[in-house]
Amino acid sequence: MLLVADDIDLWESHSGWWQAGFTDGADPEYTDQILPLAADLLAGRSRVLDVGTGEGQVARLAKAGGADLVVGIDPTTNQVSEAARRGGGPLYSRAGADRLPFPDGSFDAVVACLVFEHIEAVDDAIDEVARVLVPGGRFAFFLNHPLLQTPGSGWIDDQVMEPPEQYWRIGPYLEEDSTIEEVEKGVYIPFIHRPLSRYVNAMADAGLVLRRMVEPAPPPAFLARAAEYQAAASIPRLLVLVAEREAG
Repeated sequence: MLLVADDIDLWESHSGWWQAGFTDGADPEYTDQILPLAADLLAGRSRVLDVGTGEGQVARLAKAGGADLVVGIDPTTNQVSEAARRGGGPLYSRAGADRLPFPDGSFDAVVACLVFEHIEAVDDAIDEVARVLVPGGRFAFFLNHPLLQTPGSGWIDDQVMEPPEQYWRIGPYLEEDSTIEEVEKGVYIPFIHRPLSRYVNAMADAGLVLRRMVEPAPPPAFLARAAEYQAAASIPRLLVLVAEREAG
């Protein structure tokens, strides 16, 4: 992730929150949805870069899937140190997404999993992804769905209607917005909302051609967490864009 200094400090401070809550089977969306999708999209790729690797679970997945070389980069020392401690075969480096420390065409796949909604310099980061890919290389781009990240969005319990209704309110979707969210008591994480077109157009400008888009329904294990989540069964929480580096 490319973050400003204060944002990096937040990720350093709260790296344990991420490691405890979203890795090693702790989070059903990762276990049942994100990791299987990543494994499928990275299958057969021999040189993989994991941008914003965190503690390395996607990088380890790529290595276990047969990739010859897997490198994970992250700007936070606590995440890179933990990734190295957990091992599993990938190499790790502390680096930002806007200045990847690799030659042109170093990888045949780049994966970024729930990372770009935390990156400030999105255009530079996407340009760098394109640069380090070989022609025909794949970019597997996982995002929290922009509809869910829109400022002011959230569940509304409408008690005026008869019978009462619950629905998802969408905020000012077309406006880019940076926020610091309290995701858990005392845990503050930076988020940047951008409309989908912002990412797609940046990829097009960088020579990354969109080949596929996936909007999976929330997995059953997530919906089973609480009764109110059943109302979200038809609202995608995840967006996956699959792009390819143009030849020439």
